[in-house]
Amino acid sequence: MPGGDGAVAGGAGNRLRDHRPPAALLRALRRLSRGWSVSTRARRLKPAAALLLAAAIALAGCGRVGGGGGGGQVQVVAAENFWGSIARQLGGNRAHVTSLVSSPAADPHDYEPTAADGRAMAGAQLAIVNGAGYDPWASKLLAANGSGGRVVINVGDLVGVHAGGNPHRWYSPEDVERVIGRITAAYRRLDRRHAAYYAAQRRRYESTGLLTYHRLIGEIRRSYSRVSVGASESIFAPLAQALGLRLVTPSGFLDAISEGTDPTAADKRTVDRQIATRAISVWVYNRQNATPDVQRLTSAARRNGIEIVTVTETLVPTGATFQAWQVRQLEALRRALARATGR
Repeated sequence: MPGGDGAVAGGAGNRLRDHRPPAALLRALRRLSRGWSVSTRARRLKPAAALLLAAAIALAGCGRVGGGGGGGQVQVVAAENFWGSIARQLGGNRAHVTSLVSSPAADPHDYEPTAADGRAMAGAQLAIVNGAGYDPWASKLLAANGSGGRVVINVGDLVGVHAGGNPHRWYSPEDVERVIGRITAAYRRLDRRHAAYYAAQRRRYESTGLLTYHRLIGEIRRSYSRVSVGASESIFAPLAQALGLRLVTPSGFLDAISEGTDPTAADKRTVDRQIATRAISVWVYNRQNATPDVQRLTSAARRNGIEIVTVTETLVPTGATFQAWQVRQLEALRRALARATGR
């Protein structure tokens, strides 16, 4: 059994059953997908590509979602790998988990799904999407292939945050706990014979897997509560609240950068002034959304001797567990706060 930063034991399973669309349609999709990549937040899926993708997903879903899938394992598809990592550890060797967005270079806001993603979602018994306006493409994948037997966890709906709110719920320790409970309940519903196994997996994950994560959160809150910090966007806001830090960056600026819009001139001036006067002890920026404004502010913070901490939206490195990734970021933040405050 691994320590505080390790994964809860569980092996990989068999692949999702492959309900393939006709060869001609797949060839057309492959031609389109050569130009597909994770784009900037201003781009959207090309209409022709979206139409063909929807057709492929519908055809992929002609087979039923099975009651056990690969070797009796529960087939799980998570839109993003931070939720996928948690689902994999809770499911152990009774679940096969596929995460659609897993590259550190990816921007989940504007991910452009592939035909393979459609096939994966078509075979899912449990689907986990972030919701709250963060990954609308994932909801479209689900809608294109409805299934009465599938369990869907929409994190935004679960925690009561909808489009227009802060969608970065995996940075809220409280919301992570709620998702853990809901995933465990879904496993127990889909695989009733092994309900006790899933309950044990949850206990192990919370008591051992997340031990260091929760310890660091408590230590930072006790030592650095009310310390003023700045951030490049709203991704850090839920964690800052949990840590008791004063996030003084204007909320309008945080939301604008997160949503891919231009911050107001007034908000830019405020952030510039906070950095120039060293009104913040630490500057936290999301390196997966480093807009020109963010790059300029980060450079200014560095020149002014402000401690800088980076965070990311998805797991870094790709194969990390949720807790190892978060622990690494929390440790970097604790070191930065210690240097900035002398505590």
